[in-house]
Order: sequence, then structure tokens, then C-alpha cells
Amino acid sequence: MIKTSMEEHVSDIESFSGLTVDEASRRLKRDGFNELPSAKKRTVFGIALEVIKEPMFILLIACGIIYFLLGDLHGAIMLCCFVFVVIGITIYQEQKVMRALEALQKLSSPRALVIRDGEAKRIPGRDVVRGDIVVLVEGDRVPADAIVISCTNLLIDESLLTGESVPVRKVACAEKNAAPSRPGGDDLPFVYSSTLVVEGRGFVEVKETGAKTEIGKIGRVLQTLEPEETPLQKETKKLVMLFALFGLLVCALIIVLYGFSRGSWLNGFLAGLTLAMALIPEEIPVVLTIFLALGAWRMSQRQVLTRRLHAIDTLGSTTTLCVDKTGTLTMNRMTVKKLFSGKKFVSIERQLRTLSEEFHEILEFSILASQRDSFDPMERALNDLGKQMLAHTEHLHDRWVLTREYVLSKKMRALSHVWKSSDGRDFVVAAKGAPEDIFDLCHLNSRMKEELHARVHEMANEGLRVLGVARANYKEKDLPQDQHDFEFQFVGLVGFEDPIRPNVAKSVSECYDAGIRVIMITGDYPVTAQQIAKQAGITSCDEVITGAELEKMSDVELRRRIKTTSVFARVLPEQKLHIVNALKANGEVVLMTGDGVNDAPALKAAHIGIAMGQRGTEVAREVSSLVLLDDDFSSIVQAVKTGRRIFDNLKKAMAYIFAIHVPIAGLAILPVLFKWPLILFPAHIAFLELIIDPVCSTVFEAEPEENDVMKRPPKKLNEPFFDGKMIILSIMQGIVVLMAVVAVYRIAFMLNQTEEQARALAFASLVVANIALIFTNRSWSRTVWKMFGTPNEALWIVSCAAILCLLATLYVPFVMSIFKFGPLGFDDFVICITAGVASILWFEVLKFLKNRAINHSH
Repeated sequence: MIKTSMEEHVSDIESFSGLTVDEASRRLKRDGFNELPSAKKRTVFGIALEVIKEPMFILLIACGIIYFLLGDLHGAIMLCCFVFVVIGITIYQEQKVMRALEALQKLSSPRALVIRDGEAKRIPGRDVVRGDIVVLVEGDRVPADAIVISCTNLLIDESLLTGESVPVRKVACAEKNAAPSRPGGDDLPFVYSSTLVVEGRGFVEVKETGAKTEIGKIGRVLQTLEPEETPLQKETKKLVMLFALFGLLVCALIIVLYGFSRGSWLNGFLAGLTLAMALIPEEIPVVLTIFLALGAWRMSQRQVLTRRLHAIDTLGSTTTLCVDKTGTLTMNRMTVKKLFSGKKFVSIERQLRTLSEEFHEILEFSILASQRDSFDPMERALNDLGKQMLAHTEHLHDRWVLTREYVLSKKMRALSHVWKSSDGRDFVVAAKGAPEDIFDLCHLNSRMKEELHARVHEMANEGLRVLGVARANYKEKDLPQDQHDFEFQFVGLVGFEDPIRPNVAKSVSECYDAGIRVIMITGDYPVTAQQIAKQAGITSCDEVITGAELEKMSDVELRRRIKTTSVFARVLPEQKLHIVNALKANGEVVLMTGDGVNDAPALKAAHIGIAMGQRGTEVAREVSSLVLLDDDFSSIVQAVKTGRRIFDNLKKAMAYIFAIHVPIAGLAILPVLFKWPLILFPAHIAFLELIIDPVCSTVFEAEPEENDVMKRPPKKLNEPFFDGKMIILSIMQGIVVLMAVVAVYRIAFMLNQTEEQARALAFASLVVANIALIFTNRSWSRTVWKMFGTPNEALWIVSCAAILCLLATLYVPFVMSIFKFGPLGFDDFVICITAGVASILWFEVLKFLKNRAINHSH
């Protein structure tokens, strides 16, 4: 391999003087550091203040203060602890949002080799200024946007900005004041910040730094985008506010009614505040957070990392999946797919173990025309295939010496390597490059060119990148100045592909079964994009919209065309964002996958962004809602499946919460209306809401998905989570439980039990009914006895824990005094269990009759 270290090119460096140190310092002060401006960070205090401003939390804090003033220290502590827990969870989640720009800032500031005062020196990338002469060598990251003033075989990997996996060739600029062009394409004299030099060397003059670079423009877009609230978040916020206002009104009425009717304003305040606590569903955000957190843990078991919990509920509503080609559908790793030699093709398949002798020569000279330890993905693919197929043959030449290299140029898109053979007698020349230029080097006649062009076209139609290969022998001592002076013989053609990931077609098919449309957005060429789309099983891929066409489209036309187009090719970063926004404007719920910096704005703008964990950039991971830890496209389907399961089970949990709130509120208000002794106090409400409700919701989270979860269409974006059917049935469940508990409470007095015993009996009946509600709400279609065959460890853990807690309140003297309970006997427990189980029988009968009617109809 020819070394390209700067020590071997001192003479080249001496031809540039660069900026002086003083001038560089002045420009650094004037323009600022070569880094992205940091977004204004939100402080912990600021986030906490935003949470506390919510109406629900204002009410809770006010209730806690009043309980403290009234001497109910335990109730006050419980409420305050609840508030602090929710604030802590919110702070933890919110602090992750600002990491995206920090990751982008870190990526955009590599070390740089610049010429200052005629000397080459390494400096931090953030200290590079406009006008600096930067030396680029193989393996470097470009520190800023610049124009090429001199280069030798300079190849740059711009996939971070374009999504294109193949490096592009750079040339020196003919005009000093040439206007910069966009990334992508060969033979352009511009290089861009954070891209990677994979081969060659060059000298560039910095034109833009910091936020004005191409990567900086992406950073500015990220700063202007704010993550949207999910429909469930918005709906829950409205519901909580409605309950809070209603709770305040009823609380005031109860205080006034109790005070005037009984003359005890202190007990009136206690009754009013207890009712307010019963009516305000303050446990909903906590249950939602706990539920989503457990769902995130389950998704991590399937190699999907959840970065934003509230994105999980949106997964089940996804209607469109926008997927990048490179690194998402494909492996982002070039491989040799097909060889052509001697008028024959051979396909390089995984199961191929040996290569026919007639194809040894083309592979041999392809390797000789490549660097031995190359960064170039195509040259690495050739070397890997050679090690596999030519390992024990005479066609690998590790001891040969590379004497000269004829590099690619704008006029000649082919390179040649001149080797000194081991016997030292002749020069062996290997050339590879664009097929038409190789044909020209070989001086082929028109008939042969026509035949070979047909073979090239045949390979290109399969989505392959095609290179021609030639060979020559040279006996003279002095090598010629031009490649044309060799007498080349055509050897054959090599076709490369970026292979599609395993199981992609199956995963795409499952997406269609689930009612999810798949759209491919790529920076690659249309023909290649179409071939990959067909291999992946993407439908409607006959029509392709290119970035150039997209640029001319109005927003209205794009919204119309995007309804029937599934492949977008040669797309620029900001155009990906336009596509996502057009889909959202059409009412689609958009899931966007990607791995590069160029994907970051679209990932953030989509309802759900999914980044690749292994190949993805830190920027993509930071702005995404989900990260695929194994980079497996099929994990996306599992994520959607898990999201739908979570959504279904979350609905069951919320229905249960509605149902249990009815008897709690009823037991708080009925004693006031009928002048009974108060049944529930703040300690009882805190026990029920802060312990049983959140914990019980984990039972529903643990429920396995329904059999048809991936066969039904996605939930509509505007479809309310709390629909009328769910609310009515939940309220009916709650009313029946309330009737059963009130009946037990009144029977206790008929049996001449004390007020404390009646309260304990009613509370125990309520807890048993609570557990019964969990069992019946596990499924609204299958009966309890059929559900016994479905495993759910959390169900039995929660049930046992609830019973143990109940026993502690009934038989531990200290706890009994706080809850104002009297002792209960065995007969009392029989009454409690009978009342709790009886309260759900009607719903089980309803499910049985519904299933029977469905079976008869089939």
C-alpha cells in the first residue's frame, strides 16, 4: 500500500503558507468557534416549576397543605411524596431532550491538521477558522466545509449527509471563488464538515464553519423542532383538568352542605377534601408512567430501547413507516454480487464455497487494482472475497511490490496499479474503474463495446454498481506518464451490491398485514432504489420521485403524490423532513427510521423516530424515540406489536381506574347526603389511590397480546382513547361495586356493630371488590374462568400484596388507629368476599352472552 502520511509530502506542505497565528486568532474572535451553538438548557428548577403549574398538582399541593394545617400529617406526607415522585420522573425524562445538540456538537468537532505560518500542526476542530488551509489524509474527518485546492485520488464518504454508502471522488477547484454545491456526486471540488476521508490526500481551504456548515444547518433545524405531545397525553391532560374543576366545585358544595347541616365545619372540610381526592384522578399520570416504563422494559427484551416513554402509545397508531435504504433496509456494507468474464456470469451467493477457474483472473486483477488495507467499501469487499476464494491459489500476491499508482481523474474514471512481480522481470498492471473508461483503455472495437454495454446494463438493472477490470504487462524500465500507453486487455466486470438485511421482506409483509404503509426514502439512484424496494417487498415502487422533482413540487402536489408513491430517491436531508411533514398533513401517523446525521430532523419531526443502535450516529439516537439495539429491521415489527399490546392493556387499566373511582367517590359523598358517619378519610383514599391503583395496573401491562393484534388496522389518530363504550361500562361496574359496599355497610349497623367496625367492613369489601375488578377487566371478551389458563404472575403477586396490606390495616393496632377501624371476625370476611365477588358477576354474564351470540352468528 502507498503511504499518504504528511511526513512523506513535506514538499507539498511547503507550497502553502496558510494563515498566520495572529490572523487565525482574530478570525476566531470574530466568527466564533467551529461548533454548533448550544441550545438554551432547561434547569431542574424550571422543569419542576412547569410540572407544579399543572392544575392537578396545584390542587394536590393545596390539599396536602390543608391536611397539614388540620393535623393530618400522614395524609399530607403521602400527597407530598406523590408530587415529588412525579416531578422526579418528569425531570429525568426532560433532561434527555437536550442531548441531541450536544452529540451533534461533539461529532462536528474532530481534530484537524492545518497549516499555520507555513507549518502543519494539529489543533482542535473547534479552533478551525475560515481561510484555514487544512490537510486531509486517509482516515481523517473533515473539520469544516471547504473547497479543494489540491488533491490526489481523494475519496470522501459523505453518507452522514447524503445516505449514500459509496465514497465520492473529489477534484481540485478550477475557480477560486466557485459557489459551493450540495453534498453528493463525483468530481466536485467541495468537502463537508464531519465527512470521512477514505482514500487519498488533499489540501482544502475552509469556507464555512460552525452553524453555517451543512451539518450545522441540520443542527439549526433540530433547534426549531419541538416534540409534539401524543394524542393520549393531550386527552389525559384535558380529562384530568375536567375532573379537577369538577372536584373543586363538588368539594365546595360538600363543605357548605356539611357545615350548615351538621354545624361542624372542620369535619366539613375533611369530607370535602376527601371527596376532592376521590374525584381527582391524580393517579392517572403515575399509572401511565409506570405502565409505559414497564412496557419499555419489555421492549428492551426484544432489542428495542425506548428513549421517550410516551412514544409507546403512538406505536399502535402508526399508519406509515418511512424507512431509509442504506443501513436500514440494507447492511450498509458493499459486497461483490456478480462477476462477468469470458462471456459468462457467476453470482456470488452465501453458499458459494469455490470459484470456477475462469473467474480467478478477474478477481485477481480486481484485488491488484485495490489498496491492500483500504477504507473504501468496494475494495474491502474485493479483498474479503479474494481471501475466501483464492486462499490456496497462485492468484494472491502478498509479496509483490506496488511501484506506481495512476489515480482517478475527471477525464479518466479509472485507476491503475503497477506491480513488480516476485521474480522482478516484468511489471504487471491492473486497472479498474467505470466500464466505459476501461473499454477505452483496452481500445475495444464498437461491436465488443456494444456487447459489453449490454452486460453492464443488465447488471445495473439488478441494482448493482459495476466496475470494469483490465490487465497489462510492461517490460520497459521507465514507466509511461499516462495509463493509455499500456496495452490493456479486458478481463471482465464486477458487480457490487449493498445487500438487503435478512428477514426484511417478511417484516415489510407483516407491516402491510398490520395496515402500515412502507415508504423508502434514500439518497441513492432511482434504479438502485427501485431494485432494493422490490427485494424488500415494498408495493407501488414502479413510480419514483427524485429529490430534483421534489424540489419543484408545491406542498399541495407533494401531499397528493405521496399518497401513491412509495419510493423517493436522491433525496436531500431537508427534503426528508418535507416528506414527513406532508404525510403528517395527510393525517398519517409517521414512524421514521434512520441512522445518519442527515436523518435527525426527520426523526425528530416524525411522530416516532427509530434509530439504528449499532450503525447509527449518536445524533440520530439522541433525537429518536426508539433505538434498535441490534439494527434488525424485523425488530420494528416487534416494536409495533408490543406497542399495540401496550395500548390495548393500557386501555384495560384506565377502564379499571374509572370503575374503582366510582365507589370511592360514592362512599365519600353518600354519608354527607344521608347524614351517616364518614366512611372514608384521607388516609383511606391515599391507601387506595397511591398503592393499589398504580400497582394493580401492572397486572394489565403483563397481559399477553390478543391473537389478532397484528391483523387489525391501526387506531385512528383522532379516535379518542376514552371512548363512550369504555366509560359507560366502567361506570356501571363502579356503580354495582358501590351498591354492594353500601349494602355491607348498612348491614353492619343492622348487626349492631360499631361505627369503626362498619367502616372496616365496608373498606374490606371495597378492597375485595377492587381485586375482583382486576380479574374481570383482564379481558372484555373472555370470561374469568377462561382467563385462568392465561399466565399472569403479576396478577397473583398483586392480589396477595393487596390482601396482606388489607390485613395489616385490619389487625395491626397502630395502623388500625390511623384508619379508624374496629376488629372483624371470620363471618365478616365471608360477607366481604361474597359482596366483592357478587359485584362483578353481572359483567361476566354479559361477556358470556356476547360470546355465545358471536359463536351462533358464525
